[in-house]
Amino acid sequence: MKFGGTSVGSAQRMKNMVSLVAHEGNATVVLSAMSGTTNSLIALTQCIKDGETANARKQIDDLQKKYHETAAELLSDKELHDRAITIVDGFFDEIRGYVGRPVTEKEEKEIVAYGERLSTNLVALYMKELGMNAVLLDATEFMRITADNEPDQQYIKENLNAILAQHPEVDVYLTQGFICRNHNGEIDNLQRGGSDYTASLIGAAIGADEIQIWTDIDGMHNNDPRFVEETSPVSELHFEEAAELAYFGAKILHPTCVLPAKYANIPVRLLNTMQPEAAGTVIYNAQPTHTIKAVAAKDNITAIKIKSSHMLLAYGFLRRVFEVFEKHQTPIDMITTSEVGVSVTIDNERNLNEIVKELEEFGDVTVDHDMVIVCVVGDLEWQNRGFEAEVVNSLREIPVRMISYGGSNYNISLLIRKEDKIRALRLLSSHLF
Repeated sequence: MKFGGTSVGSAQRMKNMVSLVAHEGNATVVLSAMSGTTNSLIALTQCIKDGETANARKQIDDLQKKYHETAAELLSDKELHDRAITIVDGFFDEIRGYVGRPVTEKEEKEIVAYGERLSTNLVALYMKELGMNAVLLDATEFMRITADNEPDQQYIKENLNAILAQHPEVDVYLTQGFICRNHNGEIDNLQRGGSDYTASLIGAAIGADEIQIWTDIDGMHNNDPRFVEETSPVSELHFEEAAELAYFGAKILHPTCVLPAKYANIPVRLLNTMQPEAAGTVIYNAQPTHTIKAVAAKDNITAIKIKSSHMLLAYGFLRRVFEVFEKHQTPIDMITTSEVGVSVTIDNERNLNEIVKELEEFGDVTVDHDMVIVCVVGDLEWQNRGFEAEVVNSLREIPVRMISYGGSNYNISLLIRKEDKIRALRLLSSHLF
């Protein structure tokens, strides 16, 4: 069971979350930092780096006060409350130790890791107050990433199971999401969204029956509820469908988090802590359903078109184009080709000028900024006649810059202008659902 920042965002939310865990019985629980804490820690780290000592100290004091108030509201047992204050003050004293001196990238990660350490320690004490048979595990003792920043899954499995074996009678194992150690043994993290990844890695390592991701929305919806009215949760998704939706903009799930669960064949269920009775969305190696499931959109896309009269039958042309993007460590989202040109999209303009300059050696280069990829996901095997026509027909009133179909059995992607995004999402909903 993984609970995100909003699910532990206040003392009352923590109490509600623990009641869900108690109802489940035997569970391994992964917690994020309290909502807002990670951003606060990043902001105060920036103050320290900028030499704004007084501002950094004030931000630390404000955050410490928030945790004092949370502990007071959460814990009624005086001894446990006093222990919580001691732990909280100890952590913030450690954070103050970084103020007034140069902060390295390694130390930035150490500071950010306090968010998860704070939330799990408070919840562990509350579980103790309730008399639950629970133990707090330090994620940095078993979560590790390799030199390539990928999870060391064999290390995680061996070390986690060895630690669990030391506590055979425990009902609830509690640990931190997001944080880990790197191959040098230093405190590191799994990047944003990493608590989902932690839960999936742990679930795979211990052979869990199910991995539950608890957030503040009742499953993955069939469109973006911020822009489209009357969206509804999708009851079930194939792992591939969920990964496509997550990559192309569905914020409820981190794109990589389902991979360990997929390979271990463990279902992932997305649930809502505010509405625990809601069915949510289950993600598993589902059978084909011959239906379109959902729509998502990815913003801040840049389209690059390389047109070359020399491309026709040119051996190695595409390889040379791709090598430019590889050289500048810039991933490509979409690609379409013709006999005289190739169009690609990227979501990071950091090295755009250098990329364009090198591509101009091959032909004329055109760049379109402020584009959006709209992704339609479902059982889209090419034998399922008419699905691609339904999608394209839905957007007949909107200019489409690129279409990608056939690279995946689960996705049709269309590139449109930013100003057409909301209208496109609404048209797709009204036509497809």
